[in-house]
Amino acid sequence: MWDNSKDEAGSPPYTGLPAPEKKPKARYLRPILLGVILAYILVAAFHVQILTAIGKFLVMEHEISKSDLIVCLAGRNIERGLAAAEIYRKGFGPRVFIAPEEPPDGLDLLKERGIRYPTTIDLMVTLFQELGVPKSALLIGVRPGDSTRSEAEMVRDLLEKEKFRSIILVTSPTHTKRAHLTFRSVLEDKDVRIQVMPSRYSQFRPEGWWRQRRYVREVILEYQKLVYYYLKELR
Repeated sequence: MWDNSKDEAGSPPYTGLPAPEKKPKARYLRPILLGVILAYILVAAFHVQILTAIGKFLVMEHEISKSDLIVCLAGRNIERGLAAAEIYRKGFGPRVFIAPEEPPDGLDLLKERGIRYPTTIDLMVTLFQELGVPKSALLIGVRPGDSTRSEAEMVRDLLEKEKFRSIILVTSPTHTKRAHLTFRSVLEDKDVRIQVMPSRYSQFRPEGWWRQRRYVREVILEYQKLVYYYLKELR
């Protein structure tokens, strides 16, 4: 039997069981709870400004000037092609570079069967010609561009060959910052001026991108790629 009597100091007797954990006092929980509530209120009140800043961070735009080469980066070909053709017609550059995209699975099988399927380069050449850019003004990459860096490396080789000293990158708004960072990294040892122009034919707007699901996905993906870019640069 346990001795329920208390010791001389009035403390309960030792039972051999662990003492119950002391719960944190309310005075420690209160400021944490207030901080969470305040943060929620601030985010709710300023979510438009916060989300707009998130969108604007991805977008870079220069006041472009006449350059040796217009680089139309692969992907979202219509909006980028429209913008590249427009600045070509305005006289900002005499040549336009485009890179092939990775061929889709099954294309070789179609060729074996004698079925002609237009590649992205076929479509882009047709698009540019219809928009007033002659085929003679187009410079086509020697291999598929499977990333922004691979396109930058093809452009670097072209600059060395043709002695170009200035380029204008034409791409989608959310891609402009990463495109500029990538080209600047690849061309860091070259004396080349790099300007960036986001396509005005894109419907992306920093002030409301979160209202359209496709741009929510695009922004999230672009931030993931930016993080990956910075991690690679730190190696």
